[in-house]
Amino acid sequence: METKEVITVETLIDANVEKVWEYWTNPEHLTHWVFASDDWHAPYADNDLRTDGKFKTTMAAKDDSFSFDFEGVYTDVKPHSLIEYVIADGRKVKIDFISQGNATKVVEAFEAESENPIEMQKGGWQAILDNFKKYTEAN
Repeated sequence: METKEVITVETLIDANVEKVWEYWTNPEHLTHWVFASDDWHAPYADNDLRTDGKFKTTMAAKDDSFSFDFEGVYTDVKPHSLIEYVIADGRKVKIDFISQGNATKVVEAFEAESENPIEMQKGGWQAILDNFKKYTEAN
């Protein structure tokens, strides 16, 4: 079995872990930050946040030139602490939420795919995480 390279991105958010968790997991908030650049948006999100629960977020170019569904199944959920899931293509993702007083460190590790360069993948996932930080701190 092939071992996939794991890419890690992280950020420190100026908000407590309860708020960070709510903004990360609630579809009402997801649609405001799950995209890497301002010319994209997330018009749809559904989230059944529990082990074996499914999620789906539609990511789309604002000019309607391209869209795709990012979806998968949760394999482990520990409220305010950990989310693990498998994306539809079989890759695994692990997200740690680490309380640091009034701030929260979010560390996201994901298995790389083979179509795009590692740095491009890391940059895209980091941009989405940075967008999450910006949205959470502004609200």
